[in-house]
Amino acid sequence: MKFKAINKNTEFVRGYRKGTSSVSPLVVSYVLKNRYGHTRIGITASKKVGCAVKRNRARRVIREAVRSLNLDMSQSWDIILVARSRTAKAKSYEVAPQIEKQLRDAGVINA
Repeated sequence: MKFKAINKNTEFVRGYRKGTSSVSPLVVSYVLKNRYGHTRIGITASKKVGCAVKRNRARRVIREAVRSLNLDMSQSWDIILVARSRTAKAKSYEVAPQIEKQLRDAGVINA
């Protein structure tokens, strides 16, 4: 499934403030319903993750993990995925089950 990207800082801040969060050792997710008619995903990594190389790797790992999931959603959502410091050392197949569990618990993915 193809997703639109969340790029604007104001959209990230709205997700942080109004969204429902869930935490795992490798990724933090914020989920919020939207009215756009399609699901949007934003992936970010703070400077706590490490230098630019590590932050880019962490984002790539999360992007590939989301791509590997078969997400079946009935509504449109804003999903923000934040990398943690251990994400840069992880593989995408280790991150994918954690993202899937977080989205399932939040009610984004249909069971």
